Amino acid sequence: MKKLAGLVLLIMLFASTLPAQKSEITVPLRFDQYHSLDQVYEALRALNKAYPQLTTLETVGKSEEGRPIMALTVNNPKTGPALDKPGIYVDGNMHGNEIQGGDISLYLLDYVLGNYGKNPEMTSLVDKAALYIVPVVNVDGRFHFMTDANSPDSNRSLRITVDDDKDGLFDEDPSDDLDGDGNICTMRKKDPFGPYKSDPEDPRLMVRIKPGEKGEWSMLGEEGLDNDGDGRVNEDGEGYVDPNRNWGFDWAPPYVQGGSGEYPFSGVGLKALAEWTMARTNIAFAWSFHNNGGMILRGPSRKGLGEYPPQDVAVYDYLGKQGERIIPGYRYMISWKDLYTTYGDSGEWITQTMGAYFYCAEVFQGESEAFKGVSERPEPGSPREEAVRGMFSEGVSDRERIKFSDNVVQGELYKPWKPFKHPDYGDVEIGGWVKMSSRLGAPFMIKDLVHRNAMAVLFSAKHLPEVALDVTEVKALGGNLYRVRTRLANPKALPTMSYLAQKVNLYPKDVLKVSGAGAKIVAGGLLLDPYRDQVAYKKDKPEVQFLVVPGFGKVEHQFLIEGKGEITLKYESRHGGKLAKTIKLE
Repeated sequence: MKKLAGLVLLIMLFASTLPAQKSEITVPLRFDQYHSLDQVYEALRALNKAYPQLTTLETVGKSEEGRPIMALTVNNPKTGPALDKPGIYVDGNMHGNEIQGGDISLYLLDYVLGNYGKNPEMTSLVDKAALYIVPVVNVDGRFHFMTDANSPDSNRSLRITVDDDKDGLFDEDPSDDLDGDGNICTMRKKDPFGPYKSDPEDPRLMVRIKPGEKGEWSMLGEEGLDNDGDGRVNEDGEGYVDPNRNWGFDWAPPYVQGGSGEYPFSGVGLKALAEWTMARTNIAFAWSFHNNGGMILRGPSRKGLGEYPPQDVAVYDYLGKQGERIIPGYRYMISWKDLYTTYGDSGEWITQTMGAYFYCAEVFQGESEAFKGVSERPEPGSPREEAVRGMFSEGVSDRERIKFSDNVVQGELYKPWKPFKHPDYGDVEIGGWVKMSSRLGAPFMIKDLVHRNAMAVLFSAKHLPEVALDVTEVKALGGNLYRVRTRLANPKALPTMSYLAQKVNLYPKDVLKVSGAGAKIVAGGLLLDPYRDQVAYKKDKPEVQFLVVPGFGKVEHQFLIEGKGEITLKYESRHGGKLAKTIKLE
């Protein structure tokens, strides 16, 4: 027995030394690490399996390397088809290295579905609206960013090869993980004539020398070799076709804007996604999650497109300012004015071709990694705060960030410098910021980031058009003639058709139809003043009225109807849903 017990103990000790087996993704999802692409797929399947009555899992299309782009639609079919309800669209990970959007999308799905039937707000939302979620647009990019060696800024492109150095070869000289640690860090070389010296406060960092000072280091760029033997290093990396410059509205060729591709929708996955979204004509609002900088951006994407109609700007302002409250530190901004000009981006495409409202969220704030106490931070809104807030770094110096790395995540964000014998440069050192740093928050910060951004989406989702059709009066006028008054009211911020879409007649307006087997619609029109009976009667086909229900507003009509019996009123709107009501004239 002693021998048996010893054998069992030995087996248990041996088993404890084996690597843990990969756990299956289960619902509810966990958000203490970023999901790999395979885990994103697995999470979507798990959500679909857990909530089969409320979800539809689809493959939108495939990427350049054949990976599926997956979408999960949330809709309660018991309350009507998805296309008969207002819709909201969310995507993430447009750029391969901007992975937080995928996790925000998964959190949004997990939160909404997990709270259906428990939280009245989420139950009402799912019953009244359709949610279309594409967690990862650039599936190849996410796969390679998570799997391969990268820097925080690499692997953004679609996997469309480009001859960057014009030598007739394609993507032949990318960065190389010389030390095999899974990161593309920085190379430096001792050089008394170099433009840098070690930072006297922290010798791991470097600062530029002042005039007259002796140099110490030359920076050689990212880890890499001269793979094609042309005397240059890392000059032709993967891609580069930018997936957010390749959309089919206001596209510009590469000589106007780098990375736009040979023609719009040259990205096969983007083209498939565009076709899929165009078929979801009920999409009234859209979000796309990128990183970084802590921004909620609206269009226009360039000044030449002109400002949006003031009524649309009012909608954006209302929702954007609320977003700033939901995600403290984020700034609601205008793309071209407050950031930079872009052509052929997804936001302008969905705004201008589908008539939806759109935000691009640049998630994560560098300020969250500033190693400062309260007394060291400038007062919010003060001139000093505005002065130190850079566009992306938000005033966070490398000195502050490396202290954050040392003391909050125990050195995981920064790799110490180590010597390396380079075949071209000789003795160099490799070190610096690792792949999962700078643009990406540490794992302990993920839950707060995904929750707050998802809540901003939900606030806008709860302001999709919510139209109610009421018959406010049925009055007999004598001689078999009746006066019928209707009201279409919308207590939410979004109108049933954007004013930009109205301005260019992008698609037909909402329709209110009145019909009855034993009735004739003698007159019908917009009720201007119910107290003085002022009506703008429509000249032709009075039984059909074209309209738009404004946000936080109403539209009233008056009909003169001759006859008896049942009258049916039907309202149909691309973004406002479908309604019907029957009354009786007697």
